[in-house]
Amino acid sequence: MTESKTNKAIPQLGYCPDCEYLGDQPAPEAVSGQADVADRHRALVTSGLVATVVFLTAIAPLATDMYVPAFPRVAAELSATATQVQLTLTTFFVGMALGQLMGGPVSDQRGRRGPLLVAIVVMTVASVVCALTPTIGVMAGARLVQGFAGGWAMVIGRAVIVDLATGAQLVRVLNIIAAVGGIAPIVGPLLGAVILQLSHWRVSFWTVAALGVAMIVCVLVVVPETLPPERRHAGGLRAFVVAGREVLRNRRYVGYVLVSGSAMGAVFAYVATSAFVLQSMNGMSPIGYSVDFAANAVGMTVASFVAARLAGRVATRTVIAVGQVAALAAGIGMLIGALWFDTPLLVAIVCFFVLMTAQGLIGPNGGALAAAEVPEHPGTGSALLGFVQWVAAGVIAPIAGLGGEHTAVPMAVLMILTIAISMVGLFVFARPSR
Repeated sequence: MTESKTNKAIPQLGYCPDCEYLGDQPAPEAVSGQADVADRHRALVTSGLVATVVFLTAIAPLATDMYVPAFPRVAAELSATATQVQLTLTTFFVGMALGQLMGGPVSDQRGRRGPLLVAIVVMTVASVVCALTPTIGVMAGARLVQGFAGGWAMVIGRAVIVDLATGAQLVRVLNIIAAVGGIAPIVGPLLGAVILQLSHWRVSFWTVAALGVAMIVCVLVVVPETLPPERRHAGGLRAFVVAGREVLRNRRYVGYVLVSGSAMGAVFAYVATSAFVLQSMNGMSPIGYSVDFAANAVGMTVASFVAARLAGRVATRTVIAVGQVAALAAGIGMLIGALWFDTPLLVAIVCFFVLMTAQGLIGPNGGALAAAEVPEHPGTGSALLGFVQWVAAGVIAPIAGLGGEHTAVPMAVLMILTIAISMVGLFVFARPSR
């Protein structure tokens, strides 16, 4: 079978505008030989490969959630202000955004496996530098590199799945990855708290470095080269710009990027301020906060599993819309509680749980629909999506904290605004073409 026939089969098993399902029905002409190509693609999506991609997606939450509980100790040991320590989180997000932007196009040119291995090695070395850092400046620089390499690895891992899966299977696999990957935000803060109790904050970074070594082994053993030379795009800045323009001309793709990226902004408004809301304003203990954080991650994980089960049965856009409505309600509830009731603990706990659970319905499905819109540029599509998501995280996190330790109003406003933008993406930009 020729390459042109292979490329034709993939879009035909993709989004169905009339029924609003991703991968609902193959085109009639795809039932014969072209369907066999898709079946061969599907056969390559093994459980080991999915597990490895899940491992890769754990980089960001582990490198962040294990480290955040140690902020006060880091500031004391490195003679830094709280703002300087928080900036190490921002530099990590900036690195993640840039890594996602560049990793996809480079892997479109060079293939997946080699660039993925390089990225994990660099991430591991940067983690070691963080563990040995003598100053907050070195820490900020190492965190930038760590985020860049981690983002590079994450976007290539996602592109590997997009190379091999189509239609409803793509939605299902991406939701499973998000669901199982939700274990990292559960384990991260708890593991970080245990490390702080038993050892030193630098051990958190040694742990990330050790996980990096394990990732290298997994990629060497499990991940094949999923982008053969005949399917690669010519490299260079000009080619990237051309591919980027082509991807961004797709109105529906832009809409789904807004869906997923804006929802990510709402999540990091929560991540940046929930400790202040629950601990400083409501007196919750650090252990209690870690348990609540983990419970919210469980909610997101369960929702992602439910979304995976619904793929091909319920319209994917409908699942996203349900999540958006729930998240918007959480934001409104938080704002009411902050303005008139001084943010009661029960209101904060319930609204945070609803927001994070809704993210399990919005984020993975939005990303899957975005990928289905640009099957000819999976790396570039994933790169732009990841870039928007992590730019949103980096921008929203410090803005959400402008209220300091005594008000949740800025965070609540950002929750409402970001989810409203996500809904505009779904219902305006990504509306079905008739």
